[in-house]
Amino acid sequence: QVQLVESGGGSVQAGGSLTLSCAASGYIHSSYCMGWFRQAPGKEREGVATIDSDGTTSYADSVKGRFTISKDNAKNPLYLQMHVLKPEDTAMYYCAAISGVDGHTWLNLVLSDVGWWGQGTQVTVSA
Repeated sequence: QVQLVESGGGSVQAGGSLTLSCAASGYIHSSYCMGWFRQAPGKEREGVATIDSDGTTSYADSVKGRFTISKDNAKNPLYLQMHVLKPEDTAMYYCAAISGVDGHTWLNLVLSDVGWWGQGTQVTVSA
């Protein structure tokens, strides 16, 4: 059973930076795709960034050039560096892992009922 726990969220002013981390317990197979998703109040969950097992990354257009997803094979398998944060980045951010789907497809389809998901960490960006 895979359990994912996000950390690193908080409140920052526009233009600031945050780095989110995702700790995992259980077995994360090296073939799994991992990703970050977010959901703002009143909006649907959306893909932010994904990283395939071969290191291929995919980003939502809204975060390209500002966010960087990375992973390692240690206890914290996933990170999201966020720079030049904007008020519209305010949301609950979720770490997730999935098998059998490529990152680009997953980014767009989200598939909230598939794979393993953390409980989320809140990011709030003030103007």
